[in-house]
Amino acid sequence: MSTSETAHRRRRAIPLTGRGFGVDIGGSGIKGAPVDLAEGRFLAERLRIPTPSPSTPGAVADTLAELVREFGDAAGDRQIGVTFPAVIQHGVARTAANVDRSWIDTDVDALFTAVLGRAVHVMNDADAAGFAEARFGAARDVDGVVIVCTLGTGIGSALLVDGELVPNTELGHLEIDGHDAEKRAADSARDRESLSWEAWAARLERYFGVVESLFWPDLFVVGGGVSKKGDKFLPLLTLRTPIVAAQLRNDAGIIGAATLAAEEG
Repeated sequence: MSTSETAHRRRRAIPLTGRGFGVDIGGSGIKGAPVDLAEGRFLAERLRIPTPSPSTPGAVADTLAELVREFGDAAGDRQIGVTFPAVIQHGVARTAANVDRSWIDTDVDALFTAVLGRAVHVMNDADAAGFAEARFGAARDVDGVVIVCTLGTGIGSALLVDGELVPNTELGHLEIDGHDAEKRAADSARDRESLSWEAWAARLERYFGVVESLFWPDLFVVGGGVSKKGDKFLPLLTLRTPIVAAQLRNDAGIIGAATLAAEEG
């Protein structure tokens, strides 16, 4: 084993302890909960507040502050982790998915930190979910390259190497056969076109086949709400890479956000 491999595994093996707090901001809802950082589970029931419309920076920041206030002392005093549906580069939103386009080039980290009056670490939503699966879920203790893909309205992706996150991969936007991949392979395409599981699986096989040829991963993990029905489509795929359903389901974003924030803080 090389020195670098040893370093990766040792760093990943150091467990966090105590309480963190995570928030998952989506196009329809803003959800948050305190998280046990050692076990990757909620310490209180998750609270959900509808995302304001229009979902402008000021309106969303005010709703985030309302959610954190609702938890009071249960929100703890550590850095808060917040997911956001965008490419996040050094705290700044470079895209806007399912939220108002005025978010583009907004310093989300600085905005939320100012509104909450405490340290905030903002990250892409799929990255947070993927990190949670690598730390506590279906990819726990898997070395090498892991790709977590969330299949929903679009396709989110998280790339991990020996448990370390490589952020903002946006693999759902690969161009495959002349199409943006998520337009044909996301779960929304299955619903929109009333595809059978077999027909959709054929599209997924094409998508994942391209991804595995680019990255040669050791494991695929499929998240999103449809992962609950993984038995209907995952066995239909004939990839060289093992592919499994996510374990943390809709809790992954909050758990990943809290955990990443605690590590960064």
